[in-house]
Amino acid sequence: MNIEAMLASDLLPLIIYFVAVLAVTGIMLGGAYFLGQRHTAKAADEPFESGVVPAGDVHIRFSIQFYLLAIFFVIFDMESVFLFAWSVALRESGWAGFVEALIFIGVLLAALAYLWAVGALDWRTRRQRIDIQKSGRE
Repeated sequence: MNIEAMLASDLLPLIIYFVAVLAVTGIMLGGAYFLGQRHTAKAADEPFESGVVPAGDVHIRFSIQFYLLAIFFVIFDMESVFLFAWSVALRESGWAGFVEALIFIGVLLAALAYLWAVGALDWRTRRQRIDIQKSGRE
């Protein structure tokens, strides 16, 4: 058996799966389009939340600290994913894997210490910080 035939026989299940995924997705989207209801009333385009009529602008400005916290969460949450994968392969990785995991944790702790030092984890407002400095509590 030549290499092209082997490659084709190995790729055939993947190609069939890819075509099946595209077909199911197309059927679901097409079915929703053709079988779905069409609303032309004015109220159909208005937002509705739990029976409460919306008032005011929907574009609320959030503090940048909320976004920073989300980014920090994603970064430090990925640590748990990598460490879980490392713990599953602990016996196979041996001491070299253990040292690499310690280096990884060290880098993350250094990043956390840096964020703490620059005040990225401080949620107080500027006024609260000034009031605390004036009172001599820090």
